[in-house]
Amino acid sequence: MSIYLHKLIEEGEHQQQDFKYCINDSKKIAKSLVAFANTDGGRLLIGVKDNGKIAGIRTDEEFYMVEAAAKIYSNPAINFSTKQWQVEGKTVLEIGIDSSEDRPHFAKDESGKWLAYVRMKDENVLAHKIQIEVWKKQNSLKGIYFTYSEDEKFLVEYLKKNEQITFSKFMRLAHISRRKAEEILSNFVVMDVIRMNTNREGTYFFLNTEVGEDKLQKFE
Repeated sequence: MSIYLHKLIEEGEHQQQDFKYCINDSKKIAKSLVAFANTDGGRLLIGVKDNGKIAGIRTDEEFYMVEAAAKIYSNPAINFSTKQWQVEGKTVLEIGIDSSEDRPHFAKDESGKWLAYVRMKDENVLAHKIQIEVWKKQNSLKGIYFTYSEDEKFLVEYLKKNEQITFSKFMRLAHISRRKAEEILSNFVVMDVIRMNTNREGTYFFLNTEVGEDKLQKFE
């Protein structure tokens, strides 16, 4: 069993794995749980330092803090699984989180605000407003109302000539309101004509290169 855990630790922190030396704040753990649930799922290894050194935990206390993070400080609540590993006389708690169908999940921060996060590489990043709109539309039974106006045409033509665009740049260049820009971008992302990438520098939108030219011609 310890061989399996050591192999996990050797992977380091990545898109689907995070280390926590200890838990002293359920709100901070909620941020990680939400990010995993909103993205590809993943695991928390609690009792492991950032450098991979095993520190161990007090299992009962840590479990209850994770439970509070998942049920009280996450909305909607997040389901998780647990495993205990005994290594070098120390206990490591593994928390498993599946990618959720109930996105967006929000975590309550220190100021009481509910914020959505996504997991990007080894970081938990604040989800962009457009991503939240996309999740809501994907979960809606109503579908989306789509019209192809000059604003939509401008966006497609711009992205055919340029690699990417930000939300604020699209709003500025197209001379449209924030709400209109949100509607257009979220619709295109739901339709998979446009994709988005979020990292610590910001959120960028780009054409889906897997969409055939014939489909793009429908937006001309």
